[in-house]
This record gives sequence, structure tokens and C-alpha cells, in this order.
Amino acid sequence: MNHKKIDNKLNARYEKYKGILKNLTMMNDVFMRNVFKKQECTEYVLQVIMGRKDLKVLDQVLQKDYKNLQGRSAILDCVVRDADGKQFDVEIQQDTEGASPKRARYHSGLMDMNTLNAGQDFDELPETYVIFITRDDVLGYDLPIYHIERKIREVQTDFKDEAYIIYVNSHRQDDTELGRLMQDFHCKNAKDIHSEILAKRVYELKESQEGGDFMSREMDEIYNEGAMEKAKETALILADRGMSVSDIADIVKVDVKLVRQWLSENRSLAK
Repeated sequence: MNHKKIDNKLNARYEKYKGILKNLTMMNDVFMRNVFKKQECTEYVLQVIMGRKDLKVLDQVLQKDYKNLQGRSAILDCVVRDADGKQFDVEIQQDTEGASPKRARYHSGLMDMNTLNAGQDFDELPETYVIFITRDDVLGYDLPIYHIERKIREVQTDFKDEAYIIYVNSHRQDDTELGRLMQDFHCKNAKDIHSEILAKRVYELKESQEGGDFMSREMDEIYNEGAMEKAKETALILADRGMSVSDIADIVKVDVKLVRQWLSENRSLAK
């Protein structure tokens, strides 16, 4: 395929992405991740959820792979540290399964495991919050927000481990500051968003040329990653059926060296 055809194909895909972009809201984790790239947006969202106008974000990491050397790792959407040293994991969840209580517990544990350095005392663990902003009312009590913390049952006193979980039900969009924020999370158009901070960022990503091009490249990267995963899956199936590496490479349209790498990795995992 010549360069002109490749460029035409890519441009056509970008135009399709721009059509998809118009319908995205902040409840889409890819779009929200890019909203959060402006730290003041993350700060505003946390201020509303935590009910603290004085909350200041010092730093944040987006889409970080939090390792568990003994088992399953996880990529956390947005991990934040505020001026008081508190840590927050903010997750956008469209599916109920992705916001299960045990997943929240695991995220909390991963933050702890990736916080202390060797030799640090356990008392140096910071106060942590796992925040799930969910499309539906996952816990089922028809409340706009749920605060979960451990208690000593016999005396009904806080356990004081300073590890907290918060569920925000975006389905509840009351005429409160939190309710208006949840309305904003479901808006497709910047002009309909209450928050000036969020509206400005959504406008940049959706309606400016630079933002539209950036989001198109972002979605193209995700598309290519998905296509490569599908190619790898197909390659492994064909290898199991006895097909040669060169024939597999021709079928899935990747380099022979990459097919060999996939097969080698698969054999290592099977051991």
C-alpha cells in the first residue's frame, strides 16, 4: 500500500473518531483521563466529592500500572496526592462488575503496597481514598454518595486504619453541588456544563482543532493496541493448530520476529 493510500485511510479513521468524540462524556474513561490531564480539573472534582474547597492537588499519575509482584496487578485511572499527603484513586466505572466492593478493596491494597519504601514504618502509610464514580447505583440504596470505612463492631468506633472507599452514584443528579457535578459528567457539549473549569477543558478537547486532533490520535492509539491484541490472539490460535511462523505472520500482517516473540512469551507463561 502506497503512502497516499495509507494517509487517506488514516484521515478517514480520524474523521470517524471525531464523530465518536462528539458523543463522548466524562463518564467515558478515555475521555475523562484526558480531562484529568489538566490538574485543576482533578482538583475541582475532588473538592466537590470530598466537600473540601481547600483541597489542593500536589501531583497525580494517570493510568499507572500498580504492581503486585505475587499476583494480579492493575492499572489505576488517576492516582492523586494532595497537600496534606492524602492519596486518592479516582476511577470512572460504566459497568457494575468493574466497581465491585472487592475490586475497591484490591485497589486500596495496591495503593498501600506501592507507597512504603523498604524500612519505612507502617504508621507512615498515608490516609487513602478509593473513589468509584459509577454510571449506576452499584450499592443499591438510591443515595448520591456512599462513604465506606471500617469500624470496631462491638463498640461502634472507627478502626482508624485511614483507608476509605467512596462510591459516587452518577445516576443521581440532584440540585446540589455534587448532583450538578454528576450532570456535568453526562454532558456531551461544553456549553451545557455547570463548572467553568470542566467546561473549558471539554471545549478544548472537543471543539478546538488542536484538541480534536489530539483525541483522534489518542483513539487511534487505542484502536491500534486493540488490533494488535487481536492479531496476537489469532497468532496463538494458529500456532496451536500447527501453522508455521511465516504463514502466521502473513495472515495477521505482522513481522515474523513479532510472531516469534508472542509464541516465546506464551510458552514462558505456560511453564
